[in-house]
Amino acid sequence: QVQLVESGGGLVQAGGSLRLSCADSRRTARYKTVGWFRSAPGKERAFVAGISWGGGVTDYADSVMGRFTISRDNAKNTVYLQMNSLKPEDTAVYYCAAREGQTYTYWGQGTQVTVSS
Repeated sequence: QVQLVESGGGLVQAGGSLRLSCADSRRTARYKTVGWFRSAPGKERAFVAGISWGGGVTDYADSVMGRFTISRDNAKNTVYLQMNSLKPEDTAVYYCAAREGQTYTYWGQGTQVTVSS
């Protein structure tokens, strides 16, 4: 059973930065693509960024391209999301998820990010 735990959320002013972490304590997200998603009030959960197992392939939502960077340290079983130039519309609960085949199957509990204007 994959156990993913997000951390690093918080309150930040617009223009600020945060780095989210997704720790896989049971090391069962090995060899899996991991993605970050976010869920804002009144909106459906949306894809933010994804990274392949080796880190060579990354993908971003248009809304965060150039501001967010996804990376992973497989030795530490951790995936990161560096978020710069944050905007109030980035306010959401952020989740990491590991993909099994073509489906994001394993999810963390989420971490709240709030960006004040």
